[in-house]
Amino acid sequence: MAVVGAVTAAIAGLLLVLLLVPVATSRVAPFFWLDLVAFVGLARSSLRCRRRFTRRPPVTLLEVFQGHVRRRPRWPLLLFREDVYTYEDVDRWSNRAARCFSRLLELQPGHAVAVFLPNDPTYVWTWLALAKLACPMACLNCNARGRALRHAVATAGATVVLAGADLQAAVEEVLPALQRDGIRVFYLSSTSPTPGVEALLPAIEATSDEPVPAHHRAGVTADSKAMYIYTSGTTGLPKAAVITEMKLMMVANLGRLCGLRPDDIIYTTLPLYHSAGLLVGVGGCFEVGATCVLRAKFSASQFWNDCRRYNVSVIQYVGELMRYLCNTPKRADDQEHGVRMALGNGLRAEVWKEFLQRFGPISIWEFYGATEGNAGFINYTGKVGAVGRANVFLKTFAPFELIRYNVEEDEPVRDERGLCIPVRPGETGLLVIKITTNTPFHGYAGDSQKTEKKVLRDVLVKGDTFFNSGDLLMIDHERFVYFQDRVGDTFRWKGENVATTEVEATLAMMNFIQEVNVYGVSVPGCEGRCGMAAIRLKAGATFNGESLYAFTGDTLPSYAAPRFVRIQDALEITGTFKQCKGNLVKEGFNPDVIKDPLFFRDDKKKSYVPLNPDTYAAILDMKLNL
Repeated sequence: MAVVGAVTAAIAGLLLVLLLVPVATSRVAPFFWLDLVAFVGLARSSLRCRRRFTRRPPVTLLEVFQGHVRRRPRWPLLLFREDVYTYEDVDRWSNRAARCFSRLLELQPGHAVAVFLPNDPTYVWTWLALAKLACPMACLNCNARGRALRHAVATAGATVVLAGADLQAAVEEVLPALQRDGIRVFYLSSTSPTPGVEALLPAIEATSDEPVPAHHRAGVTADSKAMYIYTSGTTGLPKAAVITEMKLMMVANLGRLCGLRPDDIIYTTLPLYHSAGLLVGVGGCFEVGATCVLRAKFSASQFWNDCRRYNVSVIQYVGELMRYLCNTPKRADDQEHGVRMALGNGLRAEVWKEFLQRFGPISIWEFYGATEGNAGFINYTGKVGAVGRANVFLKTFAPFELIRYNVEEDEPVRDERGLCIPVRPGETGLLVIKITTNTPFHGYAGDSQKTEKKVLRDVLVKGDTFFNSGDLLMIDHERFVYFQDRVGDTFRWKGENVATTEVEATLAMMNFIQEVNVYGVSVPGCEGRCGMAAIRLKAGATFNGESLYAFTGDTLPSYAAPRFVRIQDALEITGTFKQCKGNLVKEGFNPDVIKDPLFFRDDKKKSYVPLNPDTYAAILDMKLNL
């Protein structure tokens, strides 16, 4: 009886501890259980992905998709305009395309194919078709033109370009150069508007939709290249981030981690050539068996009408998109919708609050991550303005650090030992993530120099290696993580990354420009930073606003063309001959403060025109749309 009594007492004591631990931890560490649950979810997701690749043959995202085809063939996968494409429909289209590509294009496993398509179902079944042939897909930015477009194709090593007929002008601009390089170009359309370029859709439609033989994918592993997504270089010289089969699977699981369910209908207006739209949105549907509503382009005025029309339950966003929605005229039915969750990144705190107040209690899952990065954050607590939490569990899985950074010199600050210096809570620092087997960095295709530039060595101890995110973040005293800014040569505008060095290289080709320094300036009411260029003219030359406008329109995407120009007699540089941007950024574009000539990109006059106080006031009052 004494033993039984002792056991009973022990059990009672254990129960008491289990009851008291949550109370104690809620006072000492109020987010302990949320942190633990989030980490368990992350660990389970990682384990599930890794187990899939230990099977023989390995289970890739393609096989996960095909599992849904077998189990729920008639479940809708894509909703586009008036059309409904079931899982079976998309699978059969991809079978036809894969067989056609294999026969007519003579594609072999490992051959990269560049895809230059807008948002529509063709993009999705083309992706699956190439996956069934084990051919990596290079996702060309639809805004890329001229030199940037040719460079993107070459970087991926693609010998075939599959384009949309509505991108005819861009195709024809580079077609002679591509043909000289032995690169074949085809339209995925019924007819071709370009002489000498074949339209493949008739041949695809006439091809059998029987499953593609499995031998094409016999050599696929977790480390096989699945696709290339271009990042931070779409303004001039794109960088093709390598997406492996494992990374593809991990990113597609992001939606599941945030609560995406098989019965969800997710609405994406984000471009499919970016990882958010393609991997998180469509890939997330492949992972859980959900439905995706595709729209060719974002429309603020039609956004909520579409959500009601398609019974949308989950929306994807970037910060700028949410601001556009908040800027639309208020309507009585603003909260009459079925959206329960928003998934995205770049949402500023003030827009976040306004969005919830106006459109209702939608669960917002803000995340942080770079396309080429080796880890990221998810804001699983709903803390307004944060991108995640630096909890103790996460650091064991993906070791990271915020280190001191000299923005002017564009390099980390090091101590007397040559090691980087971690910042304290509340201080801004450069995010670096340790490169390990759990968090590998695969770099960029065809550019070992840019790959090496993203690797930071001797960070915390001699010999270690970290991925340099290029982003400045801050962790507060409660361990919440906040995005602050991008460092060096990149800033964000209109939801796109703009690499200033590449814009500078493009502008330097103008015959009246001697030197140019491109940077981003803050504009009231706008997300990110707006492009501005400080220019030193060649001796005896004069500034020509019309020719600069025409030149930038031809050579740069609209979001990369500087909206403001400042003419200077000399550009400030550091002792190591690096251009100084800090003072220029601080001074902005105020004509009452800056004595240098200032110009504004006027789309109506198709020229850079003098920036006067009235125009400046209209921009500040948000009466002039940038």
